[in-house]
Amino acid sequence: MSVKGGGDRPRRRRPMTVFLNSLTPKFYVALTGTSSLISGLIFIFEWWYFHKHGTSFIEQVSVSHLRPLMGGTEGSISEPGSPSSSRESETSRQNLSECKVWRNPLNLFRGAEYRRYTWVTGKEPLTYYDMNLSAQDHQTFFTCDTDFLRPSDTVMQKAWRERNPPARIKAAYQALELNNDCATAYVLLAEEEATTIVDAERLFKQALKAGETIYRRSQQCQHQSPQHEAQLRRDTNVLVYIKRRLAMCARKLGRIREAVKIMRDLMKEFPPLTMLNIHENLLESLLELQAYADVQAVLAKYDDISLPKSAAICYTAALLKTRTVSDKFSPETASRRGLSTAEINAVEAIHRAVEFNPHVPKYLLEMKSLILPPEHILKRGDSEAIAYAFFHLQHWKRIEGALNLLQCTWEGTFRMIPYPLEKGHLFYPYPSCTETADRELLPPFHHVSVYPKKELPFFIHFTAGLCSSTAMIALLTHQFPEIMGVFAKANTMEKVGWESRAGSTIHDLDDTKKLSLSERACFIGKRALHVTNI
Repeated sequence: MSVKGGGDRPRRRRPMTVFLNSLTPKFYVALTGTSSLISGLIFIFEWWYFHKHGTSFIEQVSVSHLRPLMGGTEGSISEPGSPSSSRESETSRQNLSECKVWRNPLNLFRGAEYRRYTWVTGKEPLTYYDMNLSAQDHQTFFTCDTDFLRPSDTVMQKAWRERNPPARIKAAYQALELNNDCATAYVLLAEEEATTIVDAERLFKQALKAGETIYRRSQQCQHQSPQHEAQLRRDTNVLVYIKRRLAMCARKLGRIREAVKIMRDLMKEFPPLTMLNIHENLLESLLELQAYADVQAVLAKYDDISLPKSAAICYTAALLKTRTVSDKFSPETASRRGLSTAEINAVEAIHRAVEFNPHVPKYLLEMKSLILPPEHILKRGDSEAIAYAFFHLQHWKRIEGALNLLQCTWEGTFRMIPYPLEKGHLFYPYPSCTETADRELLPPFHHVSVYPKKELPFFIHFTAGLCSSTAMIALLTHQFPEIMGVFAKANTMEKVGWESRAGSTIHDLDDTKKLSLSERACFIGKRALHVTNI
């Protein structure tokens, strides 16, 4: 019995064959070139997004949009009282404490320093997030619930909330018209209107005179009511801030001993205000005087396990130990005879400092360019490294061989902590949130330092490979059109041929339904042998 449908197979294949034979090499060049262009654009966008946000755009979209559609978050929902829920809340609290930003103890003056930088370069050194944090600090330290009793304080309360600098300055002058002894108004003018340190110091001295009068008056009334106690706390904060900024003015104008005296008096008169980190201002001034014994005395008090650490404390301790051996240190000599006890102590101190903040050495060794430090810093982050190196680089340069010893030993720290996000050596594991916070604190023209270095996402490798391969195929097709055309047609024809043979086999199997059982089995065996031989 003959099987029907066999004579129609060439007729069914002819349109596809005609279409493939009509394709020219230009079509293949255009196809591969377009694919290369599209994949190249995706690769460039992925690379830019990764360097700006630290993650892959495709992966982020997949996690945030596709996973909920596929039900990926259903299994992760835990009961409020379950152990997994408590672990997650504990982790979130730890991340929140790690990402806490601190007021930069050595922050510059907006009018006399930050604004002058803007005039010269045309770049804004402060971000909106950083200035907003400063506005919150001013409202916390310089205002209280009794401000409505004094019209000048009411005006200043509105001034601290203003976003526009000219509006804040105008409000400060309005407060002075209402009360010529408004200390916070002088503070605002000294910070934002004064264009030189000399002008800022003059205004701070006027603020000090008014602030001391108000402080003494508040001391006499502090026990009358809780409102008077809150007012005393506010007036104390204002007075400490003024004296501290006067000490910084004296330091910038070269009167370092005067600055050291003001800071020491502040620390004795107001010991509870250690959270303001006045000791870091004192450390920097003592290093400028090269009073290393006094620096060691300050470190002995504040480099304590119960107190929070900072880059200034860790790296100053490393600098003092480096100072004793750096002038005679030589890598060649050390490799021959080994390290002495003093050199081992210095290297360990450097490793300790680098583990606390691994971003600092690149700025001290001038492997990265410095910018003006922000008004707030994130401990162990790039912002803290910039703030430290901006003021302390000169002290490292002053000690002969200190930077050489740092350059030879700082990278050895990373061999001690191969997995810094999981386990630390002398400190807690390195926080994973520093990059995000530093991008908010630092201006966009600065390339944020990231530790540990993130591996490139899979989709960047994938798009790069896809772009390169399609570009290479497009180039080969353009250079050798006949060979590549024959190769493409041969592959396509082979695929079409296999599909046609498979389709005809299925068609023939349908026709065999009319045969008997034995005839059907015989026919299937012959078709299978025929396809295998082909």
